[in-house]
Amino acid sequence: MSQTATIAPSGARSDIETSTIRTISARLIPFLVLAYFFSYLDRVNLGFAALQMNADLKFTPLVFAWGAGIFFIGYFIFEVPSNLALEKFGASRWIARIMVTWGIISALMATVSGEVSFYVLRFLLGVAEAGFFPGIILYLTYWYPAEYRARFLAAFALAVPVSTVIGAPISGLLLGLDGIMGLKGWHWLFIIEGVPSVLLGIVTWFYLTDRPEKADWLSAEQKAWLKAKLDAEIAAKQAVKHFTLGEALASPKVITLSLIYFGFVGALYGMQFWLPTIVKAFGLTNAQTGFVTAIPYLFGTIAMILWARHSDATRERVAHVGAPLLLTAVALGVSSYIADPTVTMVVLTVAAIGVFCTFAVFWTLPTAWLSGTAAAGAIALINSIGNLAGFGGPYLIGWVKESTGNTSTGLLVLSLLPLAAGLLVFLGGHETKNEFAGSK
Repeated sequence: MSQTATIAPSGARSDIETSTIRTISARLIPFLVLAYFFSYLDRVNLGFAALQMNADLKFTPLVFAWGAGIFFIGYFIFEVPSNLALEKFGASRWIARIMVTWGIISALMATVSGEVSFYVLRFLLGVAEAGFFPGIILYLTYWYPAEYRARFLAAFALAVPVSTVIGAPISGLLLGLDGIMGLKGWHWLFIIEGVPSVLLGIVTWFYLTDRPEKADWLSAEQKAWLKAKLDAEIAAKQAVKHFTLGEALASPKVITLSLIYFGFVGALYGMQFWLPTIVKAFGLTNAQTGFVTAIPYLFGTIAMILWARHSDATRERVAHVGAPLLLTAVALGVSSYIADPTVTMVVLTVAAIGVFCTFAVFWTLPTAWLSGTAAAGAIALINSIGNLAGFGGPYLIGWVKESTGNTSTGLLVLSLLPLAAGLLVFLGGHETKNEFAGSK
């Protein structure tokens, strides 16, 4: 019975618990971070390609906003089916399929010649990538007990800011390949950053282990401890309420979480797609733009890890999600009134810190009270509805920029999304505190 007892992160752990978590983390987290790094890079490198592509193809801010956002329409349509397919066919096969197809389509973005091909390829990229992120969130619940999830979700989610910390300078430099072999710099950007996803997808087929019971890299004792721990958690959830897939998808809590995530994603992608354009307007070169754009994400990376650890240590989730959302809203709103480039970057760095502090802790909420197929469907639904804001956020800024000629006004409008999401966290928290803080 000692193996099945819940052990707080701040308390004494058994040797078998420590060794199991360390072994799983060493095996899975670096590989998953690398995979998500290329996933995210292939999704948002459009912001850097736009520095050349928009002028070459005569795209208006609204055309670019439509192309950036239509990715999320395809993503939304195929998200839930894709996550259910992962539950059925196994993580190694399904994630490999996702990575290979998105890598191919991302590289094909170099063939864009006008609005139609731009929209079609961005839509197909969303279809190809649907299910990857929620699939990994679900996959990690197969391996980590609840008390460890915030810190390891944060470790996985490191790929998001790191993809910009590393990818932004690389993307800026790749634009400098303009003219080589008759290709534009933005052509090289899409090709060079798409190919690694295909290669890594092939490796995924052979490297990922679908479930702990199939892991020949865990000892029999480690497997037994993990199975007992996770089985006890599932039993505890089902003792309160066993959710079917349909009940989970229709749950008010799932809808609330979807709306919260919508506000978060709007802020995230609004910044991701338009920050290079904002920074470029400071009068910098493409290479300089890449390095300066990376600054907010570097600080966001550090803050995300510390915040997730604090959430696990205090075993509190609601305030750890709501407070950073409100911080992001305030920072985005303030940034719209500032003209000085240095102060603008400081305030946008604060906004990035708020965004990434929200990220990892948020996904402890649905996994605290759902499991199995219900969790697979609910996580995918939350992610798919939330990611519709990936269309709305960039489109809002593009629409405001085309109407006013001013990107900063778009940031003010964008700030309303995380503001509403943060308020919803706190307003809904008193009714669903046990579930929202269920990983306490």
